Amino acid sequence: MSNFQLLELALGVALLIGGGYVYWRLSAGRDYGSQGGVLLLIVGALITIHALGLFEYRPSQSEIEQYQQQRAS
Repeated sequence: MSNFQLLELALGVALLIGGGYVYWRLSAGRDYGSQGGVLLLIVGALITIHALGLFEYRPSQSEIEQYQQQRAS
């Protein structure tokens, strides 16, 4: 992992923790949580997934072969 990915992962985890805190702490005494907390949870999850490299495109073997055939023609 590069330094940028580690920083991105730390930010994502911090947003997940902060979103959880905002959602559950501020919803005490109510039947529903905070909308801001939900948004922080979603953004934190997306940033964490991106930092782990799960959004990277990995072509299948057939796609690689098709690309090589098109390039050879």
